Amino acid sequence: MTKRTTPGPAPAPAAEAAPSLAEELRRLEEIVRQLEREDGDLDKALALFEEGVTRLRTARERLAQAEAKVQKVLAEADGTLRLEPLDGGDGHAG
Repeated sequence: MTKRTTPGPAPAPAAEAAPSLAEELRRLEEIVRQLEREDGDLDKALALFEEGVTRLRTARERLAQAEAKVQKVLAEADGTLRLEPLDGGDGHAG
């Protein structure tokens, strides 16, 4: 006689990791290539343009955050290297 087991709930899907900066830049290059092709599909071109703008903003924010981290490390007056978490600013480099 075999024992019947009822399966438990399916595990929740893992949250997708955000694409790396390099992945964002590769996708931006791909979008530019697609937009440079003259296929005449306005709806597709607009969707690609919107995606490109969103990815560009994300890439700029990541670069600004990285720059701020570098500045904090270099600004240590006593010669020690210390990274501090960035506070939740408005995402714009000053």
